[in-house]
Amino acid sequence: MQARRASRELSLVLFSQFDNNIKNYKKENFMSIILKSVRTLVSSAADEVSMSVSELNQLKNEIIEYENNHPDNLSRPIDSINIPVELKLTSDFEAKIDTMLNAADKTLSALDIAELCTLSQQEDVVRYLDLICQNYKNNKEEIDRMIGEFSKGWDINRIFKIDKDILRIAITELVYVKLTPHKVVIDEALELAKKYSTDDSPSFINGILARVVDKNV
Repeated sequence: MQARRASRELSLVLFSQFDNNIKNYKKENFMSIILKSVRTLVSSAADEVSMSVSELNQLKNEIIEYENNHPDNLSRPIDSINIPVELKLTSDFEAKIDTMLNAADKTLSALDIAELCTLSQQEDVVRYLDLICQNYKNNKEEIDRMIGEFSKGWDINRIFKIDKDILRIAITELVYVKLTPHKVVIDEALELAKKYSTDDSPSFINGILARVVDKNV
């Protein structure tokens, strides 16, 4: 995970905690919120992984039981070792496989969070994070005005909070920070949308950011 990508993701964590009094926040407040948020994420990820391990063990036990009770093994001598049997993909087992895939996704997410926690201590990550946050704090009204203007009639209060925060971060980078190529900023915003928001969010966010670039950059 690159430093600026980590800064954006940490910014998204931070923006989720912002309230209407953001103007009163200082860098020290930002970092305190980030630390608490990352700790919460790590704790949540640990719980998810623990649950995933439990689900996988349950699946393993069900497969063993299926093998033990299969006619091919029930007909064998009692002291013989089971032979492998074909696992029929009934809807029940398909659901169990989906559970296993979900557990793998949770584990990968936990690894991302662990890496993010480590990167949050690096000076270049903190510096870029602070640039995003301070520039948003200083230009909040104008940034939110742009979101409202370019969202084609959508009331900004009706836009998903996560989508607004992704837009706020990207617009801050595009219009005020100006240290990263436009394409990179937009691509990273779309990746955050794919990771954290709805299936429709990337196209919605892409349309707004394209208009921001066209009119303001």
